[in-house]
Amino acid sequence: MGLTFVDSGVLIAASRGVGELGSRALAVLDDPARTFASSVFVRLEVLPKPLFHKRADEVEFYRSFFAAASKWAEPLDAVVRRAYAEGVKNGLSAIDALHVAAAMIVGADELITAERATSPLCRVKSLLVRSIRS
Repeated sequence: MGLTFVDSGVLIAASRGVGELGSRALAVLDDPARTFASSVFVRLEVLPKPLFHKRADEVEFYRSFFAAASKWAEPLDAVVRRAYAEGVKNGLSAIDALHVAAAMIVGADELITAERATSPLCRVKSLLVRSIRS
């Protein structure tokens, strides 16, 4: 499988572990054939609320994932420039464009999302994007 970048939806689904979506997210994260990359943007999406609400188990889950990530998308100015280009090219929201750019900057083999297959994120061709919903 190689280097995998997961978006925040995958981490949130895995941390909750509920239903088919949670099972699929956990299967991705538990796959021993994968190494993971991430970015400050994913961390910003998942950590502030559980920290504020003192949901210790959820915070620990995310922190464990981030501690195990083998690559981090940097420099941030390069990620933002690439995100803008990908956003314009594919009609992406700001955060989805940042995730695509971060995945590309780290050289990820794939980006796995919890977005629906009809999401603009899933029409990106610059990088293999797979949804755990499909």
